[in-house]
Amino acid sequence: MDKPETNSKLYFRQLLCGQDVAQTDVAATQMANFMYLIGDTESRECVVVDPAWDIEGLLDTANQDDMKITGALVTHYHPDHVGGEIFGLQIQGLAQLLSVSDTKVYVNKNEADGLKQVTGVSDSDLVKVDGGDTVSIGDIEIRFVHTPGHTPGSQCFMVDNRLIAGDTLFIGGCGRVDLPGGNSAQLYESLTQKLAKLPDDTILFPGHNYSDRTQNTLGDEKQTNTYLRIPTLDDWLRLMGS
Repeated sequence: MDKPETNSKLYFRQLLCGQDVAQTDVAATQMANFMYLIGDTESRECVVVDPAWDIEGLLDTANQDDMKITGALVTHYHPDHVGGEIFGLQIQGLAQLLSVSDTKVYVNKNEADGLKQVTGVSDSDLVKVDGGDTVSIGDIEIRFVHTPGHTPGSQCFMVDNRLIAGDTLFIGGCGRVDLPGGNSAQLYESLTQKLAKLPDDTILFPGHNYSDRTQNTLGDEKQTNTYLRIPTLDDWLRLMGS
């Protein structure tokens, strides 16, 4: 496991399920989800992005870094990111985290009902947010970016010059739109009108390990990622379907 990345007061750790946590879980290895710990090295508090598969492992990792998880950020409500049942598997997630840790779950307001249905969490566990909202962990500010398309309430997180993109944008790819709640036109707008307009030196951290690298600059993605280079919505819909 790599050492946590720190920049001034920022604590930032990228964790790959099947490698850094859930090491003996074959399904976790196949799904290749990334999870993230983001926090303040002075307050020693952090949030976990998309806690799933191995809650004990995530808590242990934070504890080993002398950090305390005080919140959870949800990119979207699919069970491989938040826990629940998928493909006949029961995946650990938010329900298990909340049973052992006094945390709040930050979810886009359009995704709250779906998240409750998938995970069994309640309204009192949730903080419903919208694009442009922020949350501070110590002195570290995280900004929510609403990027619908993969699901109605998909959201990304900006901290420092880092973009944690969930299943909206991958290195060399983008999220599916053929699952319930997917919307091709919305994803095109999210990619072209929001993420593609971020500075080139923004570092992309995706929700899955689908590439030969674990991070990349948006500048490089704009040059090499086909899904950021489709010129019109009509062209996009012909590729992705409506």
